[in-house]
Amino acid sequence: MAWRRHLQTALLTMLIPVHAAGQRVVVDEGTFTIYHDGQEVGTEEFTIRREGLGPDATVFAHAVVSVNGPEGRTEMRPLLQTTLPDGAASNYQLSVSGAQSAEVSLALVGRRFVSLIRTQRGEEEREFLAGPDTRILEQDIAHQYYFLRNQREGSITPVIEPRSRRRLRLNASQWSDEELRIGVNRIQARRVTFSVDDEDRHVWYDRQGRVVRVEVPARAYVAERADLVG
Repeated sequence: MAWRRHLQTALLTMLIPVHAAGQRVVVDEGTFTIYHDGQEVGTEEFTIRREGLGPDATVFAHAVVSVNGPEGRTEMRPLLQTTLPDGAASNYQLSVSGAQSAEVSLALVGRRFVSLIRTQRGEEEREFLAGPDTRILEQDIAHQYYFLRNQREGSITPVIEPRSRRRLRLNASQWSDEELRIGVNRIQARRVTFSVDDEDRHVWYDRQGRVVRVEVPARAYVAERADLVG
């Protein structure tokens, strides 16, 4: 199918390196400690980098997320490509190994996002309408909230969760400035609550726009920056 060729081409461009050092800038990188039900269960090591100059620049975000669960250890390796200036998604891929292995590919083709999901049960194709501000988030991956850092209170953002096959509308419902304690450090942060259906997702950003903490009470999930503890 034509869309499958577009998908393969789009994902290939994500893997082509930019060799000019002046065109590559690390925007943020670090490590989250992941907690479930108050217990430490894993880590998320991530890098967000900008490649290129001016309006043609692209931002890539990739990570290794390792979590211990009831069925054993799961490792997720997401790679997200976004466009400037707002961070809208263009291409995405995810590799999951461990108890529930999967391969997920998603790319913007015209006015649609086309997705291909491979699991032990087989192959599944999906399509999602592509709004101009669509973001990509996966459940239990914290650094991807970086691309929601500029959303204003009351704004509604279309979001795709590729692995769960959901299309959501996140409402930035509450903002508050507060002091957040991480280890022995106290960080001035802005807490933003993103709401969808009956689920709230609380995200703390520091003054540089970095994600420093994510909490999803409905999933008993917390991710907190470990590299900022000194």
